Amino acid sequence: MKRPATTPIDYRVYAARLTTDDVIEVTGTDSSGEVEFVLVATGGELLVGLGSDHTDRKAETYGITLSKQLCDKPIAPTVWPFAEIADHWDDLVLRAFITSGGRRELYQEGALSKMLPPQQLLRGYRPDGKLRDGTMMFGGTFAAIGGIRGAERFEGELEDARLGRRITLAYDIRCLPVLG
Repeated sequence: MKRPATTPIDYRVYAARLTTDDVIEVTGTDSSGEVEFVLVATGGELLVGLGSDHTDRKAETYGITLSKQLCDKPIAPTVWPFAEIADHWDDLVLRAFITSGGRRELYQEGALSKMLPPQQLLRGYRPDGKLRDGTMMFGGTFAAIGGIRGAERFEGELEDARLGRRITLAYDIRCLPVLG
């Protein structure tokens, strides 16, 4: 796979790809989810949520930008004000599970201290470090435990142990046949 032009890099995705549905449809079996925190700007406020950058891995080998457009991007309907977690951001934990062949297993896990901080991501996106209202940014992901692979179900969570809460999302993956 060709490396991105820069790291980090912002791939733009059609807003219509965002979904809170509990089932997505994909073409073939070559796609997989990636749990990510999301930053959302609305009403002049920065919010934090959870999403899955579900991506067609076969298409990714010849065009990352294209591959990002081919799959829906499930997001959790819950968000937190960034101000509520800013002082303990590094302690938040992202985690994902996949179910394949009826077996649920840990797929990704890590503390946000291992990722670029939101302020750095935002400054890389815009010099003023602010998202425009109505904009959502996915914040990156951790390596898949055991390697990237497809599944029948994807679950993700953003855990805030300090405040005793978590944001969750879960969706089933329905694979449509590739007929030519």
